Amino acid sequence: MGQRCPVCGQGTLYELPPGVEIRIDGHALLSAIRYELEKLRCSACGQILTVGLPDGVGEEKYSARARSVLALSRYFLGVPGYRLQGYQAMLGVPVADATQWDQIEKVGDCAYVVFEQMEKAAAQGELVFQDDTAVRILSLMKETLEMLSAAQAQGWSQPKERPGMHTTALVVKVAEHTAILSYSSRRHAGENLQGLLDKRKVALGRPLVMSDALSSNEVADEAALIRCHCLAHGRRKVSDLEAVFPHECQVVLEVIRQVFDHDEQARKEQLSPQARLAYHQAHSQPLMDELKGWLDKQLDEHLVEPNSALGKAIASMQGHGETLTRFLHITGAPLDNTIVERALTLFIRQRKNSLFYKSEHGAYIASVLSSLIATCIYAGGNALEYLVALQEHRGEVFADPAAWLPWAYARSRASPEATHRQSRAIWARSGLPFQVKMMSSRADRGTRASALWGHHVKRPCESLFIMIQ
Repeated sequence: MGQRCPVCGQGTLYELPPGVEIRIDGHALLSAIRYELEKLRCSACGQILTVGLPDGVGEEKYSARARSVLALSRYFLGVPGYRLQGYQAMLGVPVADATQWDQIEKVGDCAYVVFEQMEKAAAQGELVFQDDTAVRILSLMKETLEMLSAAQAQGWSQPKERPGMHTTALVVKVAEHTAILSYSSRRHAGENLQGLLDKRKVALGRPLVMSDALSSNEVADEAALIRCHCLAHGRRKVSDLEAVFPHECQVVLEVIRQVFDHDEQARKEQLSPQARLAYHQAHSQPLMDELKGWLDKQLDEHLVEPNSALGKAIASMQGHGETLTRFLHITGAPLDNTIVERALTLFIRQRKNSLFYKSEHGAYIASVLSSLIATCIYAGGNALEYLVALQEHRGEVFADPAAWLPWAYARSRASPEATHRQSRAIWARSGLPFQVKMMSSRADRGTRASALWGHHVKRPCESLFIMIQ
């Protein structure tokens, strides 16, 4: 800066913002560094002297970051262990699927207390979105076959115990935070929600619970909550029949479209919950009242056959009229269950790629890590750095798990430096993924290593440590 321009020779140079160019490279998910340590044997006593590892290498073969990458590949990307095993072997860093599970389990061992703390926090939430999907757990499938055999031996067509398996997702609004909880077991969505409500403080009011109208979503005491039903699900029953009953379906779909447009407008204007309720009462209430009158007329005047598909869809909307229109009467009541259906795609992705969990314990670890990963991402945090932090600060996590909830980490603990931190296991990046680094006490060996690895390489150890072989 301040120098004469080398082009024209007249002007002076002044500083501008730097230009940026990016080069993207590809590696295995797990990279490795191989240390070859020089050994010397004494000709007199036979003692073997071995060069020590460089400072900062650590004792464990797998770093916290490597374990976190494995957890994310399994529970966020949905990559099954055998597939990752083949990919790693192809790139020269083989990691067996059983080893992957061992390392993922260590992450779960650091994370389950935070999951339990998140359950306690979610139990006090004011709004719950609820849904479930099918799951396969091999140990439970084996039990199901045994139950079926026992039932047939006694002349029953079905066993007394329920054979189904479900993954339930609960998305809970807790003040300004959102907790995403998942459970994979024989329990259906209603039973998992009941387990969460059992942890709720008695003094708190009834929470809003949004779901579809399936009976499996119901809890033992429905009076303990305010049930909302998804208007999008009600719309879907009608839209599926549009090709057969175009005129009748169009009446219903047009009203619901306008209601959702009103909700979107309230969101764009960032209306408060009270202002949103008033907006819907002014603009959506007349539409829904008119639609109710039209639906009643179709069945009362026999304009639609009650036993037809359209008649059943209309009867369903009539029967759930109160729960479908909570947004017109209760502050903060949602219109649909979309948020939890999006959360379930994470678990459906795992099911499509990996098909099943081997045991209930494996399903529990999946529930813990998937919940924390999804919640951290929703809160705007870096899930990889979050899982690394839980492992590196395990003592602090167990001492105060509330301080390590995903939204607390995303808000106060993540730093710009953390998001750019490189793991010790992958700081050598030139050449093949599986790289050899020669370490010894000899200066010439260190010089050759520095020339090969550039600024990525640490200076070799100057002292020679004794290792008894």
